[in-house]
Amino acid sequence: MTTAKPQLSLYNTLTRTKAPFAPMDADNVRMYVCGPTVYDFAHIGNARPVIVFDLLFRLLRHVYGADHVTYVRNITDVDDKINARALRDFPDLPLNEAIRKVTEKTEDQFLADVKALGTLQPTHQPRATENITEMQTLISALLEKNHAYNAGGEVLFRTRSMDDYGQLSGRNLEDNLAGARVAVDEHKEDPADFVLWKLSSETEPGWDSPWGRGRPGWHIECSAMSERYLGQTFDIHGGGLDLIFPHHENEIAQSRCAHGTHAMANVWMHNGFLQVEGQKMSKSLGNFVTINELLETGTMGGRAWIGDVLRLAMLMTHYREPIDLTVKRLAEAEAKLRDWQRAARGAELAEGDEPDASVVNELADDLNFHRASVALDFIARKANRDEGNAKHCLAATLRFLGFSLDSLIDSDDGWEAPPHIANAIAARLDALNAKDFAKADTIRNELAEQGIVLMDYKDEAGQRATKWEVKR
Repeated sequence: MTTAKPQLSLYNTLTRTKAPFAPMDADNVRMYVCGPTVYDFAHIGNARPVIVFDLLFRLLRHVYGADHVTYVRNITDVDDKINARALRDFPDLPLNEAIRKVTEKTEDQFLADVKALGTLQPTHQPRATENITEMQTLISALLEKNHAYNAGGEVLFRTRSMDDYGQLSGRNLEDNLAGARVAVDEHKEDPADFVLWKLSSETEPGWDSPWGRGRPGWHIECSAMSERYLGQTFDIHGGGLDLIFPHHENEIAQSRCAHGTHAMANVWMHNGFLQVEGQKMSKSLGNFVTINELLETGTMGGRAWIGDVLRLAMLMTHYREPIDLTVKRLAEAEAKLRDWQRAARGAELAEGDEPDASVVNELADDLNFHRASVALDFIARKANRDEGNAKHCLAATLRFLGFSLDSLIDSDDGWEAPPHIANAIAARLDALNAKDFAKADTIRNELAEQGIVLMDYKDEAGQRATKWEVKR
């Protein structure tokens, strides 16, 4: 018997309300999420929308069917920061070829990093530079309808041509004017007008256009790519809170004015900001952390963390709330995930095995992962008591959520310790045998800060040995 699918309810930034989700076409549910600008390694703030909207993608696939959901996440590969990096790294190459070199390398790294976070591949991952024609077509439509104008070597969007500009952010044109420096942009009709196309110098990449050799403005890229793959109006548009204004506001303006539609997307979803150890992440504070560093180095807590742990740490806070990523939080996520994996150990899954309905129902309420994790804990307790098919149900649910079933291992189970723990234990034993008790204590304390408790004992040969476990 097929389990009844839940009714999804999602919070819509545009209406400031949570409401039942009704797709335009249940056979073709469409979602667009703003992707990375690939000039350097993606930081952990970039990981949050990737993980949040991957969870939504999985939920939509479960409810409507994997073949009935289209998820687009773009790659921005033309940008002033990319241009500067291309000139620095490939000064002898033609400009357009140089930016391709830079962005291909960083895109490959981004895709490898987010794969380690347990994310599915989006249906489409278009590059901005492969959609220049679509952008120019959109700009031409805006010029034809008098929503844009050419001035100062730029094609600009005429914000006052849109009566309800600012609905998403709640900002009106007078608010923008109050904080504008008009003298900086004297060629603009209004300080709030924004660039659709700008001319390129000899040291900047560019494409031929009716307005001269140039390159697109930031906002027009997503309008063009979402239209190409999802249509003029689609179901869900997602991204971080920082994109509400000006990026998403200006996407809406461009798309609606070019097509004469009532909406670009019906539901707008935004994840909250991220801090690191209680502070805003910045290079000046020395707490700027990339996804790759967290996965492969000792940047936080003196050790690397597996992707499953970072994924859970990100989901433990509701997606719309701010999150403080700390070593303590990562350790808590690791302990929680290890408990679930232990309880599911030995389950054998088939391809079509479905997740637990109670977990899915909690997620259907605006991705409420906290309540979903409470339901998972209940299933795990039943699995530990070998009740019914709880072990199998838990394993299927973990897989649905994007977690592996055996990424964390524990010495209590007779499995090997992860390398960072095994190496620390070995170093501590060496220190104890050398009577360097200060060093031994330091290692014990460092592991304790990560939630790892050490227990010394004598093995069968009477030699000093150490076991470890995660502090609950």
